[in-house]
Amino acid sequence: MWPLPALAAWAACWLTFVAVGELVGDAAALASALLLALALASFAATPWRRVFIAAGFAVSLAASEVAAWLPSWSWLLAIALLACAYPLRTWRDAPLFPTWRGALRGLAGEVELAPGAAILDAGSGSGAALLELRREYPHARLMGIEWSWPLWMLSALRCRFAQVRRGDLWSADWTPFALVYLFQRPESMPRALAKAAHELRAGAWLASLEFEISTLAPERVLDSGNGRRVWLYRAPFRRRR
Repeated sequence: MWPLPALAAWAACWLTFVAVGELVGDAAALASALLLALALASFAATPWRRVFIAAGFAVSLAASEVAAWLPSWSWLLAIALLACAYPLRTWRDAPLFPTWRGALRGLAGEVELAPGAAILDAGSGSGAALLELRREYPHARLMGIEWSWPLWMLSALRCRFAQVRRGDLWSADWTPFALVYLFQRPESMPRALAKAAHELRAGAWLASLEFEISTLAPERVLDSGNGRRVWLYRAPFRRRR
């Protein structure tokens, strides 16, 4: 389960770097580790994961050089900040990947909602998706939910037009919403389907940026640019034949 493949790839690159460095030298060690990182990245399932695997060793090597000039307690501070922003409980969900500007352009034309309809950004992160949803649905009741308290505070400050609360997107009730928006990861989609199928009312929509639910036939697909898509499903959902 992700991010274990990335951690394993980074560890393999470091082992290669150390082993080759002992036998040949630093230049060959660096080249070998970088080539291995690129090779392992090619097996990743998504473009973002390929970037993480390919860049992980190089970034950690650069950080180790910088760390030589930092006090030892700075690592504890960094770990504490990371734990606050990305608590252990949320590791099965997507990391912070903000919805990019224009990713939902045209959504209102594909999914028409009545004025005042309730829309949920499930996992609001920094509030980027709420800003995009507001551009599409200026008269909707926008709500967001986020477990990480620093991100919750950030999205609440950025999106004063929306009701943003701290909580677990998986335990929140999706029943009142006409549209639930997700930007998760492939492993989360079966769980999202189970929840949406159980809680969304007939006619309500589930929108997933970039990641489709392979077992469902989408009602519509919105091209968000750069080959990325917004997959749109309407309850009751239609299974693929």
